[in-house]
Amino acid sequence: MTTTNTHSNHGNHSNAGDKQNVTVIGLGRMGTALAAAFLDAGHPTTVFNRSPGKAEPLVARGARRAATVAEAVAASELVVVCVLDYPAVRALLDPVAAALRGKTLVNLTSGSPEQARAEAEWAAGHGIGYLDGGVMTTPPGIGDSANMILYAGAPELLATHRPALAVLGDPVDLGPDAGLASLYDAGLLGLMWSVFGGWLHATALTGADGVRAEDFTAIAVRWLRTVAWFLTSYAGQIDAGEYPGDDATLDIQAVAIGHLLHAAEARGVDNRLPELHLAMMKDAVAAGHGADSYARIIEAFRK
Repeated sequence: MTTTNTHSNHGNHSNAGDKQNVTVIGLGRMGTALAAAFLDAGHPTTVFNRSPGKAEPLVARGARRAATVAEAVAASELVVVCVLDYPAVRALLDPVAAALRGKTLVNLTSGSPEQARAEAEWAAGHGIGYLDGGVMTTPPGIGDSANMILYAGAPELLATHRPALAVLGDPVDLGPDAGLASLYDAGLLGLMWSVFGGWLHATALTGADGVRAEDFTAIAVRWLRTVAWFLTSYAGQIDAGEYPGDDATLDIQAVAIGHLLHAAEARGVDNRLPELHLAMMKDAVAAGHGADSYARIIEAFRK
């Protein structure tokens, strides 16, 4: 298809019904998944990508292809951008800032909290409504309400556009600070990698005795529900700045992790990850905090 399709209605909703017009700029794997989810939910969707061929599968499904960024922005009141990085966002949108005035820009590009806050400031300076987002899933998970998409920025904008954005995943409002979606995203990814690391170490440990990864993981997932309870309890301690060892003290946990290290060493499993935890525990115990809970370790991270 070589012709360019545009909306006959450039308002917030299509004439055909109450489904909001949406524009998606950037058609990498994530951007394509976002546009597909809008289409699946019946939203008139305009798409733009610098390499126009990437739009073909979406156009075949009913998307309108814009020939330029300006045309893409003009098509909808809700503009979603998902490209490589924040400099790419600015390069694409700065020339059309005037056309974005009065519209809502949802930036689902990955970046830092500082970049998100700078982008929000740029948007405010041009009269553009701005939401920064953190997509907490991979492209195949887009469209599943079990997966979260974090939003930070003007809460009233999220409330206004929630019906459309909800088709991508469960919208979680983090409040008016536009940097918080990126901040949460970084922290949650760090948590994920730590969990992955601990799980892989444990799977290698049990696997050395012939336990299948699937069998161990079924028990591990159940155990994570209890771990989640610990996290909730520890969060209150951290906010209060007090770490009572009512459940398990650091000195006891330091002994327990020794059993893990011994079992892993006997099986030839790399112990660098649990050794890091033990070193931090020992430092806290040596500083006189052996009767505190594991939450006390946050003070080591803060240093």
